[in-house]
Amino acid sequence: MRRDKAHPLPEIRKQQKEPAVSDNTQDFNFLQGVKVVDFTQFEAGTTSTEVLAWFGAEVVKIENPGRGDPGRRLRPGKPDDDPWYFHQFNVNKKSLAINLKSPRGLEIVKDMLKQADVTVENMAPGTIERLGLDYDSVKKLNPRIIYCQIKGFGSGSPHERGLAFDMIAQAAGGPISVTGEPDRPPVKPGLSFGDTGTGMLMAATILGALHERNRTGRGRRLQVAMQDAMIHYMRTCFATMARTGNAAPRRGAKSGGGNNAPSGLYPAKGGGPNDYVYLTTSRANPEHWSRLMKLIGREDLIEDPRFATGDLRVKNEKELDAIIGEWTRQHDKREAMERLIAVGVPSGAVFDTMELQNEPSFEERGIMQSVHHHNGDYKMATWPVRIDGKTVRLKGSPALGQDSAEVLHNWLGIGEREIEKLRQEGVV
Repeated sequence: MRRDKAHPLPEIRKQQKEPAVSDNTQDFNFLQGVKVVDFTQFEAGTTSTEVLAWFGAEVVKIENPGRGDPGRRLRPGKPDDDPWYFHQFNVNKKSLAINLKSPRGLEIVKDMLKQADVTVENMAPGTIERLGLDYDSVKKLNPRIIYCQIKGFGSGSPHERGLAFDMIAQAAGGPISVTGEPDRPPVKPGLSFGDTGTGMLMAATILGALHERNRTGRGRRLQVAMQDAMIHYMRTCFATMARTGNAAPRRGAKSGGGNNAPSGLYPAKGGGPNDYVYLTTSRANPEHWSRLMKLIGREDLIEDPRFATGDLRVKNEKELDAIIGEWTRQHDKREAMERLIAVGVPSGAVFDTMELQNEPSFEERGIMQSVHHHNGDYKMATWPVRIDGKTVRLKGSPALGQDSAEVLHNWLGIGEREIEKLRQEGVV
């Protein structure tokens, strides 16, 4: 690609106002120099590439010039102004808005793939192949590339042409079957295991493939199906099935194995929808049981014939739950949690999203950060692993095509005059 020396681009990227730098954040440079061509959209694929961006790779998001990632457009009747959903999965990335249906646009992207270390796509089955960007074609352009695909169902599955979103993966992969009350229909877990959970597995595999390539020079094709990923998250449920000889059941708030008591949600003072505290006593540590009984003032129950062993506590758990509930109702959920923790009983209050976002300690530790996006400030969670005591610094998600000129100049040496011509032709 010709570099336009007569028209350099001394300052292409719009300067963004950055929030004050926290002492608890830093730029992670693990993948500095790694280039990623990102064809992902919505959540599963974008999660995997966001991890790479957090780790210091240059992730260029390829988007349609007209509307971009469908994840930008999730507010019916509202402008397509990059809603909060899009921010969650696209911070620290760059956006190149380019028309892949244009021969020139496709040529430019192929030139970028020749330089890329990684490319990731999670389009509907058959879409990337119709664009001429299938694995075999891209491998000819760049044998060293790590080529990654995320689909709903795996190659060879009878459902491999099926479209999938998070809830489809959770249904077909098992999580919905074990979620909910035992005497009621199954319930979809509130978390997006199908999307984000799959993306995290792909991100970990990409890191392994890059490490291998540094040693061997060999590229890889990585494929993960959302249904298959859900089976990975069901491993304890498969263990329960092996132990009991039956499919893993729904147990509501009780421990999944069904062999631990007391264990579950107990009502706290206040009576609100999330005024509950979860506590459990492990069969592996009998002290949990005695500590709990001492705390609630029922030492007399430690050796009570109804509750003297783990099996008896499971057998009589309804009676036991009522006794524990009498104590928890006298305390605010946070107070109950803190008192249980203080005596060495595993416990967690049920905190909702508003409580978590406004919890001062998360911001103080850099886990929650106020991020300046191109359309306003927004507090959001970062990568949870701290490196040398600090979390990764978040940088706002890009506006559609915000980085087109910078990317084309830095990756391919395209000058300002040619970029303007590409704009006029509708390529970018």
